[in-house]
Amino acid sequence: MMTRGAELGLSSCPTCELVVKVGDHTPNARRLCPRCASPIRIRTRRDRTYAIALLIAATALYFPANVLTIMHTEQFPEQRDDTILSGVVYLWQRGSWDLAILVFAASICVPILKILALAFLIVTSGRRSDWRPRFRTKLYHVLEVIGHWSMLDVFVVALLTAVVQLGRVARVAPGPAVLPFAGVVVLTMLASASFDPRAIWDFADPRGRRE
Repeated sequence: MMTRGAELGLSSCPTCELVVKVGDHTPNARRLCPRCASPIRIRTRRDRTYAIALLIAATALYFPANVLTIMHTEQFPEQRDDTILSGVVYLWQRGSWDLAILVFAASICVPILKILALAFLIVTSGRRSDWRPRFRTKLYHVLEVIGHWSMLDVFVVALLTAVVQLGRVARVAPGPAVLPFAGVVVLTMLASASFDPRAIWDFADPRGRRE
């Protein structure tokens, strides 16, 4: 029969990942890591509550981030106000389909998929689900890797704003959607960091079934 580390009073350091004997089986038992002196707990207090609150805030910001104008461009004699989606359509129509696909994936698909995936992980762990814990753990690590790519649109707007300033000939300015969009990215990254993936395994089948 498999014994979990929490049942033995073991926990890993969040900084250097050293496995340490905490010595107390209570959820908030803590000590300092002997290697890097970071505080260690078997479980972080209120981590699920923090993750839920941050995810709700990110979801609320997702809609204005996609509805409001993210970039205003002036290229004599034309002026354009683009949302993320209209910018993707414009790039596609101009023949830059590869860039359009990249922006669509990084700025529209990744944020919404990350919100849905985090909600799925929080709900399943909260309901004490033992459904495919290995798959859910891999999903969490994928979210950690791809999360920062959502900032692509913000970087593009910031770069163009700094570079394309040619007076009345050409000018690029950020729109009101930049702040809520950046908020979505930051809040989802914080929600992902607040979620404790060890909760996925708390009620997993000790015999390794349902993988």
